Amino acid sequence: MAKTTTTTKTTTDTADASEAARRFAVAVDTLKMRYPDAECSLRYDGDPWRLLVMARLSAQCTDARVNIVCETLFDRFPDASSMAAGDIGDIENIVRPCGLYHVKARDIKSMSAIVADRFCGRVPDTMDELLSLPGVGRKIANLILGDIYDIPGVVADTHCIRICGRLGAYDESMKDPTRAERIISAVVEPREQTDFCHRLVMFGREVCTARSPQCSSCELSSVCAHAATGREK
Repeated sequence: MAKTTTTTKTTTDTADASEAARRFAVAVDTLKMRYPDAECSLRYDGDPWRLLVMARLSAQCTDARVNIVCETLFDRFPDASSMAAGDIGDIENIVRPCGLYHVKARDIKSMSAIVADRFCGRVPDTMDELLSLPGVGRKIANLILGDIYDIPGVVADTHCIRICGRLGAYDESMKDPTRAERIISAVVEPREQTDFCHRLVMFGREVCTARSPQCSSCELSSVCAHAATGREK
């Protein structure tokens, strides 16, 4: 009996994985046509350290606000060394509009010191080293790896998590970044992952929004479990 149960579970898992792969293949192709020029919405001017700082500031804050705040921040502190040596009060005052400014200021000052001292000014290019930086989790690490070093990774931000659930890859009420990253990593080709995540952000802002998804006019409705329920909420 145990053997039969195991076989049935394996068959079901394989079918689920196949269906997820089909849905995401459609999503990759559709969003590539909708957004041919996928790029990060943080304006970091190609500077890895600036992207690192901006990614930390973007937690629970819009990229648009971070872009504005960082014009002043980087004018005052243009590199990791100057940020590391900066007065924490000055940094806090500048990043205050991004919210959680005490913690964020502490993290960007500390991470800058580590980048300047331990890594000689170069933002590291491995997951383990990036995760050793204050305030850096897998989402930020994968953003750096993908956008700076062209190393495939899934940036499981709020849009990615939401849309992954709505497409039916897992129960959308879970809002699980670890699971979303694992699922997308398994079904989306590595060379597509970075750009796909940028496209999910744009799509999540314009169409598959958190409160009022436009299911009736959505290009992904044919492969979307949420749209199939007929609930545009």
